Amino acid sequence: MDVATLAELLRETSEHHDPYEKTHPKHNWWDWYAAYLNAREQGSSEEEASKAAGLYMEGLAHTTSR
Repeated sequence: MDVATLAELLRETSEHHDPYEKTHPKHNWWDWYAAYLNAREQGSSEEEASKAAGLYMEGLAHTTSR
């Protein structure tokens, strides 16, 4: 992936993370970003990636190692 494409994907990720961040407890933003970026790279739509990131974060919340 070239730098311009990655920059655009990071901007998109930031926009989709904002609503999550405002409605959920304090968390490591990079966990949400990683799940979102992974989903987008696997072909998910923006909405599907947001949902996948949220589900990933729910899973993290239920572990004791975080």
